[in-house]
Amino acid sequence: MALTGSLLLTGCKSTYKTLSFDETKIPEAPDYANEDFWAVLPDKHPLELKNVIGSKTEAKRADVFFIYPTILTDRKNTAWNADIRDPEIRKDVLEGTIAYQASAFEAAGNLYAPFYRQSHYKIYVAPYDKEEAPSRNVAYSDVRKAFQYYLDNYNNGKPIILASHSQGSIMGKMLLLDFFDNKPLQQRLVAAYLPGIRVMEIEFKTIKSLETPISTNGYVSWNTYKRKKYPKRYKEWYSGGTVTNPITWGNEIRSNYDQHLGVLNTDNQIYPNALEVEVIDGMLWSTVPKIPKRFFLSLIKNYHFADINLFWKDIQQNAIQRVDNWFKKNQPDVE
Repeated sequence: MALTGSLLLTGCKSTYKTLSFDETKIPEAPDYANEDFWAVLPDKHPLELKNVIGSKTEAKRADVFFIYPTILTDRKNTAWNADIRDPEIRKDVLEGTIAYQASAFEAAGNLYAPFYRQSHYKIYVAPYDKEEAPSRNVAYSDVRKAFQYYLDNYNNGKPIILASHSQGSIMGKMLLLDFFDNKPLQQRLVAAYLPGIRVMEIEFKTIKSLETPISTNGYVSWNTYKRKKYPKRYKEWYSGGTVTNPITWGNEIRSNYDQHLGVLNTDNQIYPNALEVEVIDGMLWSTVPKIPKRFFLSLIKNYHFADINLFWKDIQQNAIQRVDNWFKKNQPDVE
């Protein structure tokens, strides 16, 4: 595949080697006072993308808390939650989603990304989805503790971007409800970027979807699919959800090639003017991106794995823009 992201093939029928949740050993919980349980901290940056991120820059005035998507997908793995001490899992996190997704936000803020005992992909597939709740509770207990540790020890009052994808966005939505919705911390929320899941405003009391490129204190979300195609579980998983246009960041139903800032491909190159999008109910339709080896992308219809990669440069610039506007609103005399 030409782009890198999480694997979520909705509606597929697969067989997984597994035991019941109660019969499966839960990996030992992380201690976030130990830096080894953070994939990224501002002074612990494991990976740079040449020609994209460049060298590490000075400390920034905002923070980014990033929650990565589903990495644990091995059908032979009987675990319900990831062992974050496993070197292979850590490698997949760092070389995949951190490099090609979290990197989109790094220019806007100091990056924090915890390792967490995420759920195995099988919790989204029947009949294994019966174990979704206990597995998700394990995953969220880590994310919640990591975020609380971040607030208590790293944040120091700075504005916050929540950024995530797929399973990470499920965790991010739960953080919004627990820490921000109708709470004082919402005033420090620059934006929550929650692509890859259905998010609806009715789920929150005070947090709203952001409808301009510079709006703050709310969220954006989208689910990308090939134009004119629908997933099998469209009504169940997508219909009714917020759909942000991640090129214009406004209410525009369509955007053109010349408005698109750039796809990040696995050759570490940015390809601008590569696609057009159209907003429909609960989903974002995309043309086949004009990038190397695009033929392979023309063969599939689900672009979920590339929800961030397709709009990498657009996200990068928008995150910077929202941080700038947050400071203009909250500290108008500060340049």
